[in-house]
Amino acid sequence: MIKKFLYSQKVAPYVFVLPFILVFLVFWVYPLGSSLGMSFQKIQLGQEASWIGLDNYEKLSGDGVFLKAVTNSAIYMVLTLLILIPFPMLFAVLINSKLMWGREFFKSSFFFPALTSVVVAGTIFRLMFGEMEGSLINSILGWFGIDPVKFLKGQVTGFIALLALATWRWTGVNMLYFLSGLKNIPDEYYEAASIDGASSFQKFTKITMPLLKPTTIYVLTISIYAGLAMFIESMMLWNGNNSPKNIGLTIVGYLYRQGIEKNNLGYAAAVGIVLLAITMIINLTQLKLSGMFKKED
Repeated sequence: MIKKFLYSQKVAPYVFVLPFILVFLVFWVYPLGSSLGMSFQKIQLGQEASWIGLDNYEKLSGDGVFLKAVTNSAIYMVLTLLILIPFPMLFAVLINSKLMWGREFFKSSFFFPALTSVVVAGTIFRLMFGEMEGSLINSILGWFGIDPVKFLKGQVTGFIALLALATWRWTGVNMLYFLSGLKNIPDEYYEAASIDGASSFQKFTKITMPLLKPTTIYVLTISIYAGLAMFIESMMLWNGNNSPKNIGLTIVGYLYRQGIEKNNLGYAAAVGIVLLAITMIINLTQLKLSGMFKKED
C-alpha cells in the first residue's frame, strides 16, 4: 500500500519536492518568523522576554552607530559591484578566447583564492596592510619614496584593504559564472558577425553582453547580498569587531555586537530584519528594472 502510494504519479512530484519544503520551512521560514517576533521584544540572557512593540525599530532609526554600519555596508556593496562584475566578465571573455593559451591554468589560478579560508585570507591581508614600515604594502610604497601608511586606521585606506581582499577572493568565482554563461552562446553568432565585418568590440557589445544578461543579473543579485552581508572579512582584517571609529563596522557586524557581545537579542533581531528588508528591496527593484519578472510571449 505504501509502495503503491509513493509510486503514484499524483504523489511522486510532492515526494520529490518534500525535502526542499522541509528544509525551507525548518531553516528559513521558522528562523525568520522567530527573528521577526524577537524584534518586537526585549530579550536579554537571564531575563524574561517582554513585548515592547516597535521600540527596537524606533531606536534603530536614531542609532548613529547603526547608520554608520549601514553606510559602510552600502559603500562596500556598491564598490564591489563596480569591481566584481565588469572585471570578471572581461577576464572570462579573454580566457574563453580561441587565442588564449593555458586556459585551465588561469581558471585554477583565479579560482584558487576562493578555496582559501576567509579567516586565513583576512589575517594575511591584515599583515600585508599593517602600519609598520616592514609590511608588504608599505614596503612597496617605500620603493617609490612614500611614507608608511596606516591603512587600517583611515576610512578610505581601510576600504582599499577591504576591496583588495574582496577582489582577490571573489574575482575567480564570478569569472567562472561568466565563463559558464559564455559556453551557452553559439559560435555561429560570432562567425556570422565576422562575415559581416564586425570588430571584436562590436561582437562584445552586440552579442556577448546581451546574451550574458541572465548570468550578469544572477551575479549582480548574489553580489548585492554578499556586499550587504559582509562581516568575517572585516572582523579578520581589524582583528575583531571594533575597528577605529567604526570604519570597518558592517550591518552584520553590528548585529553580532548587539546580539553576541551585548546579549541584546531583541535589538539584534531588529537589525537582522532591517538587513533582510534592505536586501530584498534592492534586489527586487533591480530584478524588476532588468525585466526578470516579465512574462515571455
